[in-house]
Amino acid sequence: MELESILLPGVDAKRPLIIAGPCSAETEEQVMETARKLAARGVKIFRAGIWKPRTKPGGFEGNGVIALPWLKRVKEELGMYTAVEVATAAHVREALAYDVDMLWIGARTTANPFAVQEVADALEGMDIPVLIKNPVNPDLDLWIGAIERIHNAGIRRIGAIHRGFSSYDKKIYRNLPQWHIPIELKRQIPNLPIVCDPSHIGGRRELIAPLCQQAMDLNFDGLIVESHCNPEKAWSDASQQVTPEVLDFILNTLVIRDTNQTTENLSALRRQIDECDNSLLELLARRMRIAEEIGQYKKEHNMPILQSQRYDEIIQNRISQADRMGLDAEFMKTVLVAIHEESVRHQQEIMKQ
Repeated sequence: MELESILLPGVDAKRPLIIAGPCSAETEEQVMETARKLAARGVKIFRAGIWKPRTKPGGFEGNGVIALPWLKRVKEELGMYTAVEVATAAHVREALAYDVDMLWIGARTTANPFAVQEVADALEGMDIPVLIKNPVNPDLDLWIGAIERIHNAGIRRIGAIHRGFSSYDKKIYRNLPQWHIPIELKRQIPNLPIVCDPSHIGGRRELIAPLCQQAMDLNFDGLIVESHCNPEKAWSDASQQVTPEVLDFILNTLVIRDTNQTTENLSALRRQIDECDNSLLELLARRMRIAEEIGQYKKEHNMPILQSQRYDEIIQNRISQADRMGLDAEFMKTVLVAIHEESVRHQQEIMKQ
């Protein structure tokens, strides 16, 4: 995919790109106070929610167009760039009319191809950075599809935002990171910059710092963080916003690792990983051949494929063995379930013959 840099003039090209500002533009005073504090700490791109798609009705859904002049004032008085979320063609037109510098498409919009196409059509012929958040649910193809729709509209300054994925079973995070999904996105589109949104992943301000560090360790290109001059009094998502002072502390304590240095020792270790992977593949192929033989036996003796007691024994015994070897139980269960499902699929093919 042909892409161009999302960096704006005067913004440091060194990782991480920082985009910060309140979840919502509540009042002109709140916007200006937050922006002043962020600008004083070196933040160049100010984000604020103008239109807020909420999960349930009754929450604050943004001030809409009346807040756009406040962002223009941020540009004029503080020299910051501005960024807003857009979900419709009207949002795009109104944001551009007030010289907004960067747009992003939210998770709920990304999940709707019709909505993404409407935004893409409105962007045709424009030259502006557009960031696309992952859809609410873990669907990589849907995420890539949204990126392709924007790209097909002629936009080349495209980036992605990883904001985590919704889960019915909430645990630590508001939205599960599922880091393997943005990693796979990067594998498929290597030149696509990816920005992490720790505010929406964590849902709690105390999780923002460790999530920022994780994103940097995974070589993400930037961070988009919700920052409010008085988070406790925020009109939306108060628990996941930090003050500009706290954000500055978080950013100054990040460890940014060299992504390009490769030593001979590291190369040797990677060769060992390659050898391990080759051995794993050979073992899996052998296991599937044995599963097919078992499937043939079951077919000849009129036995059902699924043997529940045997399956439970395998899971419990292997997890216990893995634990003694220092492997995580949940990880091992995921691997074993995937192997069993593939074995069942092979046996189903035998039954069809």
